[in-house]
Amino acid sequence: MPRNFKWLWVYEIGIAADNSRTLNVDSTAMTLPMSDPTAWATAMNNLGMAPLGIAGQPILPDFDPALGMMTGIPPITPMMPGLGIVPPPIPPDMPVVKEIIHCKSCTLFPPNPNLPPPATRERPPGCKTVFVGGLPENGTEQIIVEVFEQCGEIIAIRKSKKNFCHIRFAEEYMVDKALYLSGYRIRLGSSTDKKDTGRLHVDFAQARDDLYEWECKQRMLAREERHRRRMEEERLRPPSPPPVVHYSDHECSIVAEKLKDDSKFSEAVQTLLTWIERGEVNRRSANNFYSMIQSANSHVRRLVNEKAAHEKDMEEAKEKFKQALSGILIQFEQIVAVYHSASKQKAWDHFTKAQRKNISVWCKQAEEIRNIHNDELMGIRREEEMEMSDDEIEETTETKETEESALVSQAEALKEENDSLRWQLDAYRNEVELLKQEQGKAHREDDPNKEQQLKLLQQALQGMQQHLLKVQEEYKRKEAELEKIKDDKLQVEKMLENLKEKESCASRLCASSQDSDYPLEKTLNSCPIKSEREALLVGIISTFLHVHPFGASIEYICSYLHRLDNKICTSDVECLMSRLQHTFKQEMTGVGASLEKRWKFCGFEGLKLT
Repeated sequence: MPRNFKWLWVYEIGIAADNSRTLNVDSTAMTLPMSDPTAWATAMNNLGMAPLGIAGQPILPDFDPALGMMTGIPPITPMMPGLGIVPPPIPPDMPVVKEIIHCKSCTLFPPNPNLPPPATRERPPGCKTVFVGGLPENGTEQIIVEVFEQCGEIIAIRKSKKNFCHIRFAEEYMVDKALYLSGYRIRLGSSTDKKDTGRLHVDFAQARDDLYEWECKQRMLAREERHRRRMEEERLRPPSPPPVVHYSDHECSIVAEKLKDDSKFSEAVQTLLTWIERGEVNRRSANNFYSMIQSANSHVRRLVNEKAAHEKDMEEAKEKFKQALSGILIQFEQIVAVYHSASKQKAWDHFTKAQRKNISVWCKQAEEIRNIHNDELMGIRREEEMEMSDDEIEETTETKETEESALVSQAEALKEENDSLRWQLDAYRNEVELLKQEQGKAHREDDPNKEQQLKLLQQALQGMQQHLLKVQEEYKRKEAELEKIKDDKLQVEKMLENLKEKESCASRLCASSQDSDYPLEKTLNSCPIKSEREALLVGIISTFLHVHPFGASIEYICSYLHRLDNKICTSDVECLMSRLQHTFKQEMTGVGASLEKRWKFCGFEGLKLT
């Protein structure tokens, strides 16, 4: 085992050309003279080490290493880090200072710290083998084991006759410890012969065993990763649906019972859907499937009621949220009111500068939060108003459409039901014919089961025929009601037209009665205003042109009138204004390309002329 070395003080190791080794004390680092044994003993005692002289004899025979004179420095023990072959981790910015290593048969001297680190090749994957070159010629395998067994367990050593060998360790991290010895000079015993000295060069070596173990390890890790991923996918994969049984009369009866149960409805519907997609429906099983589909249809009302109940709960939750938000806003308003009242001069002058600053900051924060909540509440109310307006529009349109389309939809539903009944009747007839043919082929008229089936089918046919007759009667009655409603609608439309005509006649009579009050105008037989509507137009146009004394084009006048009534025609307005020559006159303004016709109001001048 190597002898544990210690830091004695600051030494320099000089290597002479003749391989002789001498130890020189650094005079700059230690100013005490070596001839003063008391001072040397005091310095060694302060470090917690046994004082030794230059020759190695103890200066103080009764020295206790557990006692130290310098406070804060613990006594040095062999178990402290830095006293083995591989020192503790060193910060990257601090230069590594290697030390002398003493073994039983040899001594290792560190390289010059000013030299660059020895070059190494690229590390092979899974490397556990190192190449060691520069061994002494007289070096044996025992010496190699003695030097490198401190790095870790050695599995194999392959030594060559040319002063190099390959060492294979048990683990990969041991290779890093062995690389630390690269650059060290080795000396066997105390001999200075060239055959007993050498400079170690440790580097990575590529071995097939290392590569094989590394590949096996990688394959094992890949298998573990694949297994982990597979387990994760299986955990996240949704469970597969249960297998659906094949159709039979017994299973059909079970599914029909499940369809009537709300808790088992979803499972039964999935089974029914699978059977239909598989093509299990035929002439014999059509009635069973129809009854199951009818049972599934009966759940529509239940689902609609559940949806309505959930919507009601949602509306109640919205109302509670709105009430809570309004209560919070009221409290925010009170808090802001407190801040505003505190900001008035009566109270504001009594606060310090820091208190005023805090109050103003709090007031701003409270106002911002209040505004945010207020905007949120207003947004909720706005959405409710928009929903209400949309519902009203939809209701008005739906009421008009539903009144006319209700009877039509009922008639269509009756038609569809009539067709389905006819198809079922045809199916029953076909089944009866098939049974008759089978009965004729087998010549088994005494079979009671077939007679019972025939009787049941005949009864079913009679029931279907009666139901079909009832549906046809109801269909005819609905058609008659629809025709009657259409006739009533036509009569109402005719009555509306007659009322409009009467209203127009009444307006004309009123206009004629007004004309009868003026006999002079009646004698002229040239009344320019024919209805009350034209009189209103004349008044509106006169007011408009009175505001525009320089006149206006017919397009400008009509654009104004279109705001009041979109049905006004430009040609009618121009014809009316041309008939009233004493009220409106047309003039040409502009020169060349800007020439434009404008109408002006001349009623005041026309009054003097008439």
